[in-house]
Amino acid sequence: MDIRYRIQGGTSLRGDVSVSGSKNAALPLMAASVLCQGETVLKNIPYLRDVKAMLGILEFLGAETSFHDGTVRIRTHNLQSKPIPAELVSKLRGSIVLLGPLLARFGVVEMSYPGGCVLGKRPVLAHVQALTQMGAEDMSSDEVLHLQGTLRPGRIVLPEFSVTATENAVMAAALVEGETRIEIAAAEPHVQAVEQCVRAMGADVEGIGTHTVTVRGRDTLSCVEFTTPSDYLEAGALIIAALVTHGKVRLHNVEEEHLLFFLETLRRMGAVLKYDAKEKTLFVDGELSSLKAVSAQTNIFPGFPTDLMAPMGVAMTQARGVSRIFEVLFEGRMAYLYELEKMGAQVEILNSHQALIIGPVQLRGRTVASNDIRAGAAMVLAALCAEGETTITDVRYIERGYDHLDDKLRSLGAKIEKIEFLSPEEVAAGVTGKAVEVAVKREEVIR
Repeated sequence: MDIRYRIQGGTSLRGDVSVSGSKNAALPLMAASVLCQGETVLKNIPYLRDVKAMLGILEFLGAETSFHDGTVRIRTHNLQSKPIPAELVSKLRGSIVLLGPLLARFGVVEMSYPGGCVLGKRPVLAHVQALTQMGAEDMSSDEVLHLQGTLRPGRIVLPEFSVTATENAVMAAALVEGETRIEIAAAEPHVQAVEQCVRAMGADVEGIGTHTVTVRGRDTLSCVEFTTPSDYLEAGALIIAALVTHGKVRLHNVEEEHLLFFLETLRRMGAVLKYDAKEKTLFVDGELSSLKAVSAQTNIFPGFPTDLMAPMGVAMTQARGVSRIFEVLFEGRMAYLYELEKMGAQVEILNSHQALIIGPVQLRGRTVASNDIRAGAAMVLAALCAEGETTITDVRYIERGYDHLDDKLRSLGAKIEKIEFLSPEEVAAGVTGKAVEVAVKREEVIR
């Protein structure tokens, strides 16, 4: 089934919308349930394809799970560590965060190499090095990740500021009695959530939100109830949606501290924003905003988030002057610019990491593709401010990272429709006639 969005651009977004829980926090928090024997309750979990995929992996390992109204319950009484096949992890890069918890609890972990978005080289070296520094033996092959051994506390020096490697190290150290010091630790909000969660489970954690984290683990941890933080990446995309459509939108459940650099960049760009710390709401006035060119370079937290660079690229097409983007963290993240060019954007790609965007331009509706989760969101934003109708293919990427994005935009006045096409193979398998296009009701979508 090929699911697409059809968007009629040119409508100013108006109204209130709530930001969902963070996918990037939800997946490692679900993995943290492996560390204890009992029931873990996680609240504010977004309804996403990746979340359901992670639940499927946990169920394969013997967990009992439920997901209702944003609350996930994971019961790990009968959990075991066994080889996780490729069909369960090939589409979920986030499954890598099971390495640390499974190894710490069972002394062995084996899985096929995780998949996910194609963002250039994203090796597992940092994960393996972190765990081997704790005493694990690396038995991996070209096809399978395989670590085993009894972990011991000590000092871990990560080879890079890897978010998921930091999460693996923190979770593993939490279940190892003694003190483990993690250097070159990532400090993103979702990493902080994992650190706060294992602390609630009984580990002593110092340095939360810094690049040096000390974990004093225990040989037994308690299952907890924990609330997932809001998704600052979803918030960033919605902010830009309001700006490029010249709308007026109030976002609820926003943590300003998670977006400081991004919001400051937007203010330098001419965005009119007002944050209410008590209510945790952010008002975006796209009518009063007058965007001008800026330069933006991705960096580790609290710098400019790499996952917001593609949406920022769309904002730059509507800004006056020549903007410059510099993606320093990942290869392969410039592909969305070719899709923007189809819509009329004036782009000069300098190399695989840098580009110039000249604006403002009136984007025009076209058929464009989602190359990855964040590029897909950028295409939605471009479609909202484009003239005419845009069709976005490969929506499955978007639905891996954004909780009911189409519904939220529709509540703000966007003219967005979700449609599905039966593939020729599905038609041949039993559907008569040619491929049929049908409207999809939210409750009928298999995410």
